Amino acid sequence: MKQLDVQILHQSYLLTCPEGHEERLLEAVSRVNDTMARIRDAGKVRSRERVAVLAALNMAFDIVTAERAPAPEPVEPPAEVEEDPAAADAWAQAMIQQQADAQRIVALLERLDQALEADAQLL
Repeated sequence: MKQLDVQILHQSYLLTCPEGHEERLLEAVSRVNDTMARIRDAGKVRSRERVAVLAALNMAFDIVTAERAPAPEPVEPPAEVEEDPAAADAWAQAMIQQQADAQRIVALLERLDQALEADAQLL
């Protein structure tokens, strides 16, 4: 296990993670920090605890939305993929990225719908 010293909203945390997973942990820390900063900077919530809870809820909502997104239709690989292992690997990576992008788009559209709905209530 490896220990990393990280900062979230200018507060230090000593976190432990399995060897080889440091990059993923740092990405998660960055996402949490960015989400919490966005909520705090909106000016409506100041308590660190409330900011953390709202950030957790936003991130959990994004995960649930991505999990419920309809699976894209399967795409048949080009003929050259069957003959060339490097082409097969590149094609598989492109399909993984395409699926991740589709899930992000669905999550962003749902968040946009929520934001527009909230604005409509102000009118």
